[in-house]
Amino acid sequence: MNGPLLQVRDLRVHFPVRTGVLQRVCDHVRAVDGVSFEVPRGKTLGLVGESGCGKTTAGRAVLRLIPATGGTVVFDGVDVLGAGRARMAELRKRMQIVFQDPGGSLNPRMRVEEVVGEPLIVHEPGVPRKRVRERAGEMLERCGMPAAAMDRYPHEFSGGQKQRIAIARALMLGPSFVVCDEPTSALDVSVQAQVLNLLADLQRDMGLSYLFISHDMAVVNQMCDRIAVMQAGVIVEQGEREQIMHAPAHPYTIRLLAAVPEAVVTQRG
Repeated sequence: MNGPLLQVRDLRVHFPVRTGVLQRVCDHVRAVDGVSFEVPRGKTLGLVGESGCGKTTAGRAVLRLIPATGGTVVFDGVDVLGAGRARMAELRKRMQIVFQDPGGSLNPRMRVEEVVGEPLIVHEPGVPRKRVRERAGEMLERCGMPAAAMDRYPHEFSGGQKQRIAIARALMLGPSFVVCDEPTSALDVSVQAQVLNLLADLQRDMGLSYLFISHDMAVVNQMCDRIAVMQAGVIVEQGEREQIMHAPAHPYTIRLLAAVPEAVVTQRG
């Protein structure tokens, strides 16, 4: 099909503020307030902004992990917000997420084989355990982890290894769209680069489309084809990466870019 894989129009997520003994609604927090963007097929849209601006809420609302107050989300021609249970179950095979904290997103009581294989078991009941194990091993190896890791528990791995396990789980069903919710912000700088390179390689090999959520303009510059800048629940500027990074129009974007640290190299005498 032609056109973008994901189209979001006027997406709103408002949370009620309650007060008093009867907990009546007295106001609403407009976490996402009329956001519109598109994710092209096989490309990456960066959704960037400071903590609390609503970018993670927008990403989760797109996947219907939290309810949207209004707007439309169309994925490959299908109305996501209006989809029934059966249609949504099919969509979830094609729309996945990698969370910010790999340790918190992996069940510590499950072996890695169970963690990575769970999506296949849930969405394809009756699949033989041997097939689940084979598929889990394949995905782990594709994400830079040995298949032998399947017999261990998440706490036995480093943060970067846990995130590789989480990525393997997200790709278990062969999705075409992945929300990457600050996937490297909890990792050391050297490990961040490895995970970003992995995500880029997987996108190239599997034709993935990413919604890449981050507060780090340097990371977004490395990963994204287009960038949408979010402030206080609204998108204040969006465009091609080169335009946003080198000719920003909005004062908030300019401030974000000014906050990116630059390496200073000094010559020793």
